[in-house]
Amino acid sequence: MFNKVITNQTKTMVLLMLVFTAIILLFSGLVYFSIVNFSHQRFYELLKIRTATIVQIEKSKDHLDLPENYILNSLNDEELPMERDYVFAVPTDSNFKKISQEVHIPAYFFKNIIKEGESNYNDQEFYYIGQSFRYDNKDYIAIASAKNHYVVYYLGFLKRTLLTCIVLSLFFSMIFSFYLSKTLFRPILKITGKVKEISSENLHLRLESHPDNKELNELVDTFNDMLNRIETSFETQNHLIGNVSHELRTPLTSIMGEADVALSISRTADEYKETLGIILDEAEKLDKKIKALLMIAQTGFDGKIQKMDKVRIDQLLWDVIETLRRIDARNNIYLDISMLPDNPKKLKVQGNEQLLHLAVANIISNGCKYSNFQQVKVSLGATNTDVYIIVKDNGIGIPEVEMNKIYDPFFRASNTNNYEGYGIGLPLARNIVRMHHGELIVSSHENQGTTVQMRFPNFYSTLKGEEINK
Repeated sequence: MFNKVITNQTKTMVLLMLVFTAIILLFSGLVYFSIVNFSHQRFYELLKIRTATIVQIEKSKDHLDLPENYILNSLNDEELPMERDYVFAVPTDSNFKKISQEVHIPAYFFKNIIKEGESNYNDQEFYYIGQSFRYDNKDYIAIASAKNHYVVYYLGFLKRTLLTCIVLSLFFSMIFSFYLSKTLFRPILKITGKVKEISSENLHLRLESHPDNKELNELVDTFNDMLNRIETSFETQNHLIGNVSHELRTPLTSIMGEADVALSISRTADEYKETLGIILDEAEKLDKKIKALLMIAQTGFDGKIQKMDKVRIDQLLWDVIETLRRIDARNNIYLDISMLPDNPKKLKVQGNEQLLHLAVANIISNGCKYSNFQQVKVSLGATNTDVYIIVKDNGIGIPEVEMNKIYDPFFRASNTNNYEGYGIGLPLARNIVRMHHGELIVSSHENQGTTVQMRFPNFYSTLKGEEINK
Protein backbone atom coordinates (compact mmCIF):
# COMPACT_ATOMS: atom_id res chain seq x y z
CA MET A 1 0.00 0.00 0.00
CA PHE A 2 2.82 2.38 0.89
CA ASN A 3 4.64 1.69 -2.39
CA LYS A 4 1.50 2.62 -4.34
CA VAL A 5 1.33 6.00 -2.63
CA ILE A 6 4.94 6.98 -3.25
CA THR A 7 5.41 8.55 -6.67
CA ASN A 8 8.42 8.07 -8.91
CA GLN A 9 9.32 11.70 -8.31
CA THR A 10 9.52 11.08 -4.55
CA LYS A 11 11.52 7.89 -5.11
CA THR A 12 13.96 9.78 -7.33
CA MET A 13 14.35 12.55 -4.75
CA VAL A 14 14.98 10.01 -1.95
CA LEU A 15 17.45 8.11 -4.13
CA LEU A 16 19.37 11.30 -4.94
CA MET A 17 19.37 12.19 -1.23
CA LEU A 18 20.79 8.78 -0.32
CA VAL A 19 23.48 9.06 -3.00
CA PHE A 20 24.47 12.57 -1.90
CA THR A 21 24.45 11.50 1.77
CA ALA A 22 26.66 8.47 1.07
CA ILE A 23 29.14 10.60 -0.92
CA ILE A 24 29.25 13.33 1.74
CA LEU A 25 29.75 10.82 4.57
CA LEU A 26 32.40 8.95 2.60
CA PHE A 27 34.44 12.05 1.84
CA SER A 28 33.98 13.43 5.37
CA GLY A 29 35.23 10.13 6.83
CA LEU A 30 38.20 10.10 4.46
CA VAL A 31 39.11 13.68 5.41
CA TYR A 32 38.78 13.01 9.14
CA PHE A 33 40.74 9.75 9.26
CA SER A 34 43.39 11.06 6.89
CA ILE A 35 44.01 14.06 9.13
CA VAL A 36 43.99 11.90 12.28
CA ASN A 37 46.47 9.48 10.75
CA PHE A 38 48.67 12.32 9.55
CA SER A 39 48.60 14.01 12.97
CA HIS A 40 49.61 10.77 14.69
CA GLN A 41 52.48 10.15 12.29
CA ARG A 42 53.66 13.75 12.47
CA PHE A 43 53.59 13.80 16.26
CA TYR A 44 55.53 10.52 16.45
CA GLU A 45 58.12 12.00 14.12
CA LEU A 46 58.55 14.98 16.44
CA LEU A 47 58.89 12.67 19.43
CA LYS A 48 61.39 10.52 17.54
CA ILE A 49 63.51 13.58 16.85
CA ARG A 50 63.27 14.52 20.51
CA THR A 51 64.28 11.00 21.58
CA ALA A 52 67.30 11.04 19.28
CA THR A 53 68.30 14.39 20.77
CA ILE A 54 68.08 12.95 24.30
CA VAL A 55 70.27 10.01 23.29
CA GLN A 56 72.89 12.33 21.81
CA ILE A 57 72.86 14.54 24.89
CA GLU A 58 73.33 11.59 27.23
CA LYS A 59 76.10 10.10 25.11
CA SER A 60 77.96 13.39 25.08
CA LYS A 61 78.39 13.31 28.87
CA ASP A 62 81.73 12.32 30.34
CA HIS A 63 80.32 9.45 32.27
CA LEU A 64 76.92 7.90 32.79
CA ASP A 65 77.21 5.80 35.95
CA LEU A 66 73.59 5.16 36.90
CA PRO A 67 72.23 2.57 39.28
CA GLU A 68 69.79 0.13 37.65
CA ASN A 69 66.05 0.81 37.90
CA TYR A 70 66.77 4.44 38.58
CA ILE A 71 65.04 7.29 36.67
CA LEU A 72 67.72 9.71 35.53
CA ASN A 73 65.45 12.63 34.67
CA SER A 74 61.78 13.07 34.32
CA LEU A 75 60.85 16.60 33.31
CA ASN A 76 62.86 18.42 30.70
CA ASP A 77 62.09 21.81 29.29
CA GLU A 78 58.80 21.59 27.50
CA GLU A 79 59.42 22.03 23.87
CA LEU A 80 56.34 19.96 23.10
CA PRO A 81 53.03 20.29 24.97
CA MET A 82 53.50 18.84 28.46
CA GLU A 83 56.70 17.11 27.33
CA ARG A 84 58.24 14.48 29.60
CA ASP A 85 61.62 12.94 28.79
CA TYR A 86 63.11 9.86 30.50
CA VAL A 87 66.34 7.94 30.50
CA PHE A 88 66.37 4.54 32.18
CA ALA A 89 69.16 2.09 32.82
CA VAL A 90 68.04 -1.35 31.71
CA PRO A 91 67.76 -3.64 34.75
CA THR A 92 70.08 -6.63 34.74
CA ASP A 93 67.09 -8.97 35.08
CA SER A 94 65.15 -7.04 32.35
CA ASN A 95 62.28 -6.62 34.81
CA PHE A 96 60.61 -3.25 34.19
CA LYS A 97 57.81 -3.72 36.68
CA LYS A 98 59.14 -1.15 39.16
CA ILE A 99 59.82 1.47 36.46
CA SER A 100 56.42 0.77 34.90
CA GLN A 101 54.64 1.47 38.20
CA GLU A 102 56.60 4.68 38.82
CA VAL A 103 56.03 6.29 35.39
CA HIS A 104 52.72 4.56 34.59
CA ILE A 105 53.96 3.10 31.31
CA PRO A 106 53.23 -0.55 30.45
CA ALA A 107 56.12 -2.94 30.90
CA TYR A 108 55.63 -4.45 27.44
CA PHE A 109 56.52 -1.03 25.94
CA PHE A 110 60.01 -1.25 27.50
CA LYS A 111 60.42 -4.83 26.35
CA ASN A 112 59.46 -3.86 22.79
CA ILE A 113 62.13 -1.13 22.85
CA ILE A 114 64.81 -3.61 23.96
CA LYS A 115 63.63 -6.16 21.40
CA GLU A 116 63.24 -3.89 18.36
CA GLY A 117 65.51 -0.98 19.27
CA GLU A 118 62.58 1.45 18.95
CA SER A 119 58.88 1.45 19.75
CA ASN A 120 55.91 3.78 20.25
CA TYR A 121 52.85 3.79 22.44
CA ASN A 122 49.94 6.10 23.34
CA ASP A 123 47.30 6.09 26.04
CA GLN A 124 44.80 8.36 24.22
CA GLU A 125 46.24 11.42 25.96
CA PHE A 126 50.07 11.06 25.96
CA TYR A 127 52.19 9.76 23.11
CA TYR A 128 55.46 7.92 23.87
CA ILE A 129 58.36 6.92 21.68
CA GLY A 130 61.48 5.22 22.97
CA GLN A 131 64.91 4.14 21.74
CA SER A 132 67.58 1.90 23.29
CA PHE A 133 71.22 2.86 23.27
CA ARG A 134 74.45 1.51 24.76
CA TYR A 135 76.96 3.54 26.75
CA ASP A 136 80.06 2.23 28.54
CA ASN A 137 78.96 -1.35 27.97
CA LYS A 138 75.62 -0.65 29.60
CA ASP A 139 72.13 -0.57 28.01
CA TYR A 140 69.85 2.41 28.45
CA ILE A 141 66.43 3.47 27.25
CA ALA A 142 65.55 7.05 26.25
CA ILE A 143 61.85 7.97 26.08
CA ALA A 144 60.22 11.20 24.88
CA SER A 145 56.54 11.81 25.59
CA ALA A 146 54.12 14.65 25.14
CA LYS A 147 50.44 15.41 24.96
CA ASN A 148 49.09 15.71 21.42
CA HIS A 149 47.05 18.88 21.73
CA TYR A 150 46.28 18.68 18.04
CA VAL A 151 44.42 15.37 18.45
CA VAL A 152 42.82 16.35 21.74
CA TYR A 153 41.69 19.86 20.83
CA TYR A 154 42.02 20.51 17.10
CA LEU A 155 40.51 17.22 15.98
CA GLY A 156 37.57 17.95 18.27
CA PHE A 157 37.14 21.20 16.39
CA LEU A 158 37.49 19.29 13.12
CA LYS A 159 34.73 16.90 14.21
CA ARG A 160 32.38 19.77 14.98
CA THR A 161 33.24 21.47 11.69
CA LEU A 162 32.69 18.30 9.69
CA LEU A 163 29.39 17.58 11.43
CA THR A 164 28.22 21.13 10.71
CA CYS A 165 29.28 20.77 7.08
CA ILE A 166 27.52 17.40 6.82
CA VAL A 167 24.27 18.82 8.19
CA LEU A 168 24.44 21.83 5.86
CA SER A 169 25.37 19.60 2.92
CA LEU A 170 22.45 17.28 3.61
CA PHE A 171 20.11 20.26 3.83
CA PHE A 172 21.30 21.71 0.53
CA SER A 173 21.40 18.28 -1.12
CA MET A 174 17.77 17.79 -0.09
CA ILE A 175 16.85 21.11 -1.73
CA PHE A 176 18.91 20.24 -4.81
CA SER A 177 17.40 16.74 -5.02
CA PHE A 178 13.90 18.15 -4.78
CA TYR A 179 14.65 20.76 -7.46
CA LEU A 180 16.35 18.21 -9.73
CA SER A 181 13.53 15.67 -9.41
CA LYS A 182 10.97 18.40 -10.14
CA THR A 183 12.99 19.49 -13.17
CA LEU A 184 13.34 15.93 -14.46
CA PHE A 185 9.67 15.05 -14.04
CA ARG A 186 8.17 18.39 -15.07
CA PRO A 187 8.10 17.51 -18.80
CA ILE A 188 6.63 14.08 -18.01
CA LEU A 189 3.94 15.62 -15.80
CA LYS A 190 3.25 18.12 -18.58
CA ILE A 191 2.89 15.27 -21.06
CA THR A 192 0.60 13.42 -18.62
CA GLY A 193 -1.60 16.49 -18.29
CA LYS A 194 -1.76 16.90 -22.07
CA VAL A 195 -2.60 13.23 -22.56
CA LYS A 196 -5.49 13.53 -20.08
CA GLU A 197 -6.95 16.27 -22.28
CA ILE A 198 -7.03 13.98 -25.33
CA SER A 199 -10.19 11.95 -25.84
CA SER A 200 -12.18 10.52 -28.74
CA GLU A 201 -13.66 13.99 -29.34
CA ASN A 202 -10.28 15.73 -29.88
CA LEU A 203 -7.94 13.08 -31.27
CA HIS A 204 -6.42 15.78 -33.49
CA LEU A 205 -4.43 17.13 -30.52
CA ARG A 206 -0.74 16.25 -30.42
CA LEU A 207 2.04 16.51 -27.83
CA GLU A 208 4.71 19.17 -28.19
CA SER A 209 8.17 17.94 -29.13
CA HIS A 210 11.27 18.51 -26.97
CA PRO A 211 14.26 18.83 -29.32
CA ASP A 212 16.64 19.49 -26.43
CA ASN A 213 15.72 16.18 -24.76
CA LYS A 214 16.34 13.25 -27.10
CA GLU A 215 14.86 10.50 -24.89
CA LEU A 216 11.74 12.52 -24.07
CA ASN A 217 11.34 13.56 -27.71
CA GLU A 218 11.39 9.89 -28.74
CA LEU A 219 8.60 9.24 -26.22
CA VAL A 220 6.59 12.18 -27.59
CA ASP A 221 7.10 11.09 -31.21
CA THR A 222 6.10 7.52 -30.37
CA PHE A 223 2.96 8.73 -28.60
CA ASN A 224 2.08 11.08 -31.48
CA ASP A 225 2.51 8.20 -33.93
CA MET A 226 0.19 6.13 -31.79
CA LEU A 227 -2.35 8.98 -31.80
CA ASN A 228 -2.08 9.14 -35.60
CA ARG A 229 -2.87 5.44 -35.84
CA ILE A 230 -5.73 5.72 -33.35
CA GLU A 231 -7.18 8.72 -35.20
CA THR A 232 -6.92 6.87 -38.51
CA SER A 233 -8.59 3.83 -36.96
CA PHE A 234 -11.39 5.98 -35.53
CA GLU A 235 -11.96 7.68 -38.87
CA THR A 236 -11.90 4.35 -40.69
CA GLN A 237 -14.31 2.87 -38.18
CA ASN A 238 -16.69 5.82 -38.52
CA HIS A 239 -16.62 5.62 -42.31
CA LEU A 240 -16.96 1.85 -42.16
CA ILE A 241 -20.01 1.99 -39.90
CA GLY A 242 -21.68 4.57 -42.12
CA ASN A 243 -20.92 2.74 -45.34
CA VAL A 244 -21.77 -0.68 -43.94
CA SER A 245 -25.12 0.48 -42.60
CA HIS A 246 -25.97 1.91 -46.03
CA GLU A 247 -24.63 -0.99 -48.08
CA LEU A 248 -26.27 -3.67 -45.96
CA ARG A 249 -29.58 -1.81 -45.71
CA THR A 250 -30.04 -1.67 -49.50
CA PRO A 251 -30.20 -5.43 -50.21
CA LEU A 252 -32.11 -6.03 -46.96
CA THR A 253 -34.71 -3.43 -48.01
CA SER A 254 -35.09 -5.15 -51.39
CA ILE A 255 -35.43 -8.57 -49.78
CA MET A 256 -38.02 -7.40 -47.27
CA GLY A 257 -39.90 -5.43 -49.92
CA GLU A 258 -40.13 -8.34 -52.35
CA ALA A 259 -41.16 -10.71 -49.56
CA ASP A 260 -43.82 -8.27 -48.33
CA VAL A 261 -45.26 -7.80 -51.82
CA ALA A 262 -45.27 -11.55 -52.44
CA LEU A 263 -47.16 -12.18 -49.22
CA SER A 264 -49.67 -9.35 -49.64
CA ILE A 265 -51.72 -11.00 -52.44
CA SER A 266 -51.94 -14.40 -54.10
CA ARG A 267 -49.68 -14.77 -57.11
CA THR A 268 -48.96 -17.27 -59.83
CA ALA A 269 -46.10 -19.76 -59.64
CA ASP A 270 -44.09 -17.78 -62.21
CA GLU A 271 -44.53 -14.57 -60.20
CA TYR A 272 -43.45 -16.33 -56.99
CA LYS A 273 -40.48 -17.76 -58.88
CA GLU A 274 -39.53 -14.29 -60.13
CA THR A 275 -39.83 -12.84 -56.62
CA LEU A 276 -37.72 -15.61 -55.12
CA GLY A 277 -35.12 -15.02 -57.82
CA ILE A 278 -34.92 -11.34 -56.87
CA ILE A 279 -34.67 -12.25 -53.18
CA LEU A 280 -31.93 -14.79 -53.94
CA ASP A 281 -30.00 -12.25 -56.04
CA GLU A 282 -30.17 -9.62 -53.28
CA ALA A 283 -29.22 -12.21 -50.65
CA GLU A 284 -26.14 -13.14 -52.72
CA LYS A 285 -25.19 -9.47 -52.92
CA LEU A 286 -25.62 -9.21 -49.16
CA ASP A 287 -23.46 -12.32 -48.66
CA LYS A 288 -20.69 -10.90 -50.87
CA LYS A 289 -20.72 -7.60 -49.00
CA ILE A 290 -20.54 -9.36 -45.63
CA LYS A 291 -17.59 -11.47 -46.87
CA ALA A 292 -15.89 -8.31 -48.13
CA LEU A 293 -16.50 -6.66 -44.76
CA LEU A 294 -14.99 -9.64 -42.93
CA MET A 295 -11.96 -9.59 -45.25
CA ILE A 296 -11.34 -5.90 -44.46
CA ALA A 297 -11.73 -6.59 -40.74
CA GLN A 298 -9.22 -9.47 -40.94
CA THR A 299 -6.69 -7.23 -42.67
CA GLY A 300 -7.20 -4.25 -40.37
CA PHE A 301 -4.55 -2.12 -38.71
CA ASP A 302 -3.45 -4.54 -35.99
CA GLY A 303 -0.71 -6.01 -38.18
CA LYS A 304 -1.45 -9.60 -37.16
CA ILE A 305 -0.55 -12.05 -39.91
CA GLN A 306 -0.62 -15.79 -39.36
CA LYS A 307 2.42 -16.75 -41.41
CA MET A 308 5.33 -14.76 -42.82
CA ASP A 309 7.72 -16.22 -45.40
CA LYS A 310 10.18 -15.13 -48.06
CA VAL A 311 8.20 -14.23 -51.19
CA ARG A 312 9.66 -13.60 -54.67
CA ILE A 313 7.65 -10.68 -56.04
CA ASP A 314 8.43 -11.49 -59.70
CA GLN A 315 7.07 -15.02 -59.28
CA LEU A 316 4.07 -13.63 -57.42
CA LEU A 317 3.31 -11.24 -60.30
CA TRP A 318 3.49 -13.99 -62.93
CA ASP A 319 1.09 -16.07 -60.83
CA VAL A 320 -1.33 -13.14 -60.40
CA ILE A 321 -1.31 -12.36 -64.14
CA GLU A 322 -1.89 -16.01 -65.04
CA THR A 323 -4.76 -16.24 -62.55
CA LEU A 324 -6.45 -13.08 -63.86
CA ARG A 325 -6.14 -14.22 -67.48
CA ARG A 326 -7.66 -17.57 -66.54
CA ILE A 327 -10.59 -15.86 -64.77
CA ASP A 328 -11.29 -13.56 -67.73
CA ALA A 329 -9.56 -13.90 -71.08
CA ARG A 330 -10.23 -10.22 -71.81
CA ASN A 331 -7.71 -9.12 -69.17
CA ASN A 332 -4.87 -7.56 -71.19
CA ILE A 333 -1.82 -7.28 -68.93
CA TYR A 334 1.73 -6.38 -69.98
CA LEU A 335 4.55 -7.01 -67.51
CA ASP A 336 7.50 -4.63 -67.87
CA ILE A 337 10.69 -6.23 -66.53
CA SER A 338 13.15 -3.65 -67.87
CA MET A 339 13.84 -2.35 -64.36
CA LEU A 340 14.62 -5.72 -62.80
CA PRO A 341 17.79 -5.71 -60.64
CA ASP A 342 20.86 -7.82 -61.43
CA ASN A 343 20.60 -9.52 -58.05
CA PRO A 344 17.30 -11.51 -57.78
CA LYS A 345 17.60 -11.48 -53.97
CA LYS A 346 16.50 -7.84 -54.05
CA LEU A 347 13.05 -9.02 -55.24
CA LYS A 348 12.39 -11.01 -52.06
CA VAL A 349 10.10 -9.61 -49.36
CA GLN A 350 8.96 -10.96 -46.02
CA GLY A 351 5.22 -11.48 -46.11
CA ASN A 352 2.15 -13.63 -46.44
CA GLU A 353 1.94 -14.88 -50.03
CA GLN A 354 -1.86 -15.31 -50.08
CA LEU A 355 -2.51 -11.78 -48.80
CA LEU A 356 0.05 -10.23 -51.16
CA HIS A 357 -1.52 -12.17 -54.05
CA LEU A 358 -4.95 -10.82 -53.06
CA ALA A 359 -3.74 -7.20 -52.85
CA VAL A 360 -1.86 -7.20 -56.18
CA ALA A 361 -4.69 -9.08 -57.94
CA ASN A 362 -7.23 -6.53 -56.73
CA ILE A 363 -5.20 -3.58 -58.04
CA ILE A 364 -4.50 -5.15 -61.46
CA SER A 365 -8.09 -6.42 -61.78
CA ASN A 366 -9.43 -2.91 -61.11
CA GLY A 367 -7.10 -1.52 -63.77
CA CYS A 368 -8.41 -4.00 -66.34
CA LYS A 369 -12.05 -3.50 -65.42
CA TYR A 370 -12.11 0.31 -65.30
CA SER A 371 -10.13 0.63 -68.56
CA ASN A 372 -12.65 -1.53 -70.42
CA PHE A 373 -10.02 -4.26 -70.78
CA GLN A 374 -7.45 -2.10 -72.51
CA GLN A 375 -3.83 -2.96 -71.90
CA VAL A 376 -2.68 -2.50 -68.30
CA LYS A 377 1.06 -2.03 -67.80
CA VAL A 378 2.61 -3.60 -64.71
CA SER A 379 6.22 -2.57 -63.93
CA LEU A 380 8.50 -4.31 -61.46
CA GLY A 381 11.68 -2.79 -60.04
CA ALA A 382 13.87 -2.83 -56.95
CA THR A 383 16.48 -0.82 -55.07
CA ASN A 384 18.89 -1.97 -52.37
CA THR A 385 16.13 -1.61 -49.75
CA ASP A 386 12.73 -1.75 -51.46
CA VAL A 387 10.69 -3.55 -54.11
CA TYR A 388 8.29 -1.53 -56.31
CA ILE A 389 5.19 -2.60 -58.26
CA ILE A 390 3.62 0.05 -60.52
CA VAL A 391 0.23 -0.62 -62.14
CA LYS A 392 -0.81 1.88 -64.84
CA ASP A 393 -4.05 1.88 -66.82
CA ASN A 394 -5.69 4.27 -69.34
CA GLY A 395 -9.20 3.91 -67.98
CA ILE A 396 -11.88 6.21 -66.64
CA GLY A 397 -9.78 7.49 -63.74
CA ILE A 398 -11.09 9.01 -60.51
CA PRO A 399 -12.56 12.52 -60.16
CA GLU A 400 -10.15 14.78 -58.28
CA VAL A 401 -12.77 15.86 -55.71
CA GLU A 402 -13.32 12.22 -54.71
CA MET A 403 -9.67 11.22 -54.25
CA ASN A 404 -9.86 11.71 -50.48
CA LYS A 405 -12.52 8.98 -50.20
CA ILE A 406 -10.91 6.22 -52.24
CA TYR A 407 -9.82 4.27 -49.16
CA ASP A 408 -13.27 4.31 -47.56
CA PRO A 409 -14.75 0.78 -47.59
CA PHE A 410 -17.65 0.41 -50.07
CA PHE A 411 -16.98 3.84 -51.59
CA ARG A 412 -17.30 3.91 -55.38
CA ALA A 413 -16.50 6.90 -57.55
CA SER A 414 -19.35 8.70 -59.24
CA ASN A 415 -18.22 7.57 -62.72
CA THR A 416 -18.33 3.82 -61.92
CA ASN A 417 -22.08 3.26 -62.12
CA ASN A 418 -21.72 1.16 -65.29
CA TYR A 419 -19.16 -1.16 -63.64
CA GLU A 420 -19.79 -3.92 -61.15
CA GLY A 421 -18.04 -3.74 -57.81
CA TYR A 422 -18.40 -3.20 -54.10
CA GLY A 423 -15.69 -0.62 -53.34
CA ILE A 424 -13.49 -2.89 -51.21
CA GLY A 425 -10.54 -3.67 -53.53
CA LEU A 426 -8.47 -0.56 -52.87
CA PRO A 427 -9.05 -0.31 -49.06
CA LEU A 428 -8.29 -4.03 -48.78
CA ALA A 429 -5.08 -3.72 -50.82
CA ARG A 430 -3.88 -0.73 -48.79
CA ASN A 431 -4.46 -2.57 -45.50
CA ILE A 432 -2.45 -5.55 -46.74
CA VAL A 433 0.39 -3.32 -47.95
CA ARG A 434 0.47 -1.54 -44.58
CA MET A 435 0.60 -4.86 -42.76
CA HIS A 436 3.77 -5.61 -44.73
CA HIS A 437 5.29 -2.26 -43.66
CA GLY A 438 4.88 -0.97 -47.20
CA GLU A 439 3.22 1.99 -48.87
CA LEU A 440 0.46 2.34 -51.47
CA ILE A 441 0.18 5.55 -53.49
CA VAL A 442 -2.61 6.30 -55.98
CA SER A 443 -2.52 9.06 -58.60
CA SER A 444 -5.40 9.47 -61.00
CA HIS A 445 -7.04 11.90 -63.44
CA GLU A 446 -10.57 11.49 -64.72
CA ASN A 447 -10.72 10.00 -68.25
CA GLN A 448 -6.90 9.78 -68.33
CA GLY A 449 -6.26 6.69 -66.23
CA THR A 450 -4.92 5.66 -62.84
CA THR A 451 -1.44 4.76 -61.57
CA VAL A 452 -1.01 2.72 -58.39
CA GLN A 453 2.44 2.31 -56.83
CA MET A 454 3.11 -0.32 -54.18
CA ARG A 455 6.38 -0.30 -52.24
CA PHE A 456 7.58 -3.12 -49.98
CA PRO A 457 10.82 -3.28 -47.95
CA ASN A 458 12.89 -6.20 -49.21
CA PHE A 459 13.61 -9.21 -47.02
CA TYR A 460 17.15 -8.21 -46.04
CA SER A 461 16.35 -4.61 -45.09
CA THR A 462 13.46 -5.97 -42.97
CA LEU A 463 15.86 -8.30 -41.13
CA LYS A 464 18.29 -5.42 -40.48
CA GLY A 465 15.44 -3.31 -39.08
CA GLU A 466 14.38 -6.11 -36.74
CA GLU A 467 17.99 -6.55 -35.51
CA ILE A 468 18.27 -2.81 -34.83
CA ASN A 469 14.98 -2.85 -32.89
CA LYS A 470 16.29 -5.71 -30.76
